Amino acid sequence: MREAMWWEPLGDGGVRCKLCPLNCIINEGKRGSCRVRKNIGGKLYTLNYGKVSAVGADPVEKKPLFHFWPGSCAFSISTVGCNMHCKHCQNWEISQADESFPYLHDMTPEMVVRMAKRYGCESIAYTYNEPVIWYEFVLETAKLARKEGLYNLLITNGYINEEPFRELAPYIDAMNIDIKAFDDKFYMKIASVPSGEPSRRTAVIAKKEFGIHVELTYLIIPTLNDREEEIRAFARWVLENLGDDTPVHFSRFFPHYKLMHLPPTPLETMDMAYRVAKEEGLKFVYIGNVPGHPGENTYCPGCGRPVIVRWGFEITEYHVTPEGKCEYCGEEIPIVGTYLKKRYSGMWW
Repeated sequence: MREAMWWEPLGDGGVRCKLCPLNCIINEGKRGSCRVRKNIGGKLYTLNYGKVSAVGADPVEKKPLFHFWPGSCAFSISTVGCNMHCKHCQNWEISQADESFPYLHDMTPEMVVRMAKRYGCESIAYTYNEPVIWYEFVLETAKLARKEGLYNLLITNGYINEEPFRELAPYIDAMNIDIKAFDDKFYMKIASVPSGEPSRRTAVIAKKEFGIHVELTYLIIPTLNDREEEIRAFARWVLENLGDDTPVHFSRFFPHYKLMHLPPTPLETMDMAYRVAKEEGLKFVYIGNVPGHPGENTYCPGCGRPVIVRWGFEITEYHVTPEGKCEYCGEEIPIVGTYLKKRYSGMWW
């Protein structure tokens, strides 16, 4: 436990957390919506600093990041808590938990960096639950990782206030931002936050102002965010605000947590989303959670041939030159870094 960043005292002994757009007003002895920031004696404390719920050496494609050092290894860590309360969360056991979660391990930033290097990982991914609410630990670890030559990957809902994000952003190399829907009613009903606008704002600031590599994920849930007009509006927003070279991952929903009554997303809906995004002008659109689907591959926007062929998180063919061009026609393929063909230890706890 340590004093949190990004808060202000209120006159009655309460505090206002200023980390995320919920801006929770927290009375003495109470916690914010994320469950891991608490008012103790009129000061805000973070309760999950250095508390690690899971560690894994993952392919970077699992994040998913398809255009950032393909084939490389991401040392993935998580804690507990989240500033959203999504009814479909696949990691709800940790995202909706607090520091009393029984399987936490204490780690320092130095330990995280040392383990990442020991397992031959090129990057550290803050993932599995929401890293925004782990802000202090992520910031300190990211600073150290940068000094030690490791990349920092933020796998996030992007729901963070602008000022704290601007302090963190210089140490982040790549982000996958989860856009839950393109309708604020979804955010209120399913994620328990008022709007998705802050997440979209984060994506724009990250890419346009800080040059962070940004990819987006949109999980398609039957009856909730799967309308063609909503997906088209989302794709059009990406094109206009982030550019046609922004990778977009449409992920297939499977029943989880409080949405067990809904069926898996029909493949026809996944194909529709892929088609619509391409029609709107996005060049790099992907289908996730459907192993073997042609939408897992990267296609050259010039000649249309597959330049990166994948099966799940594994690359089976790679036809991009070290200069980032299509081997067949010379068209530029926006890949950060070169292909690193690796084997993984499978380390996880």
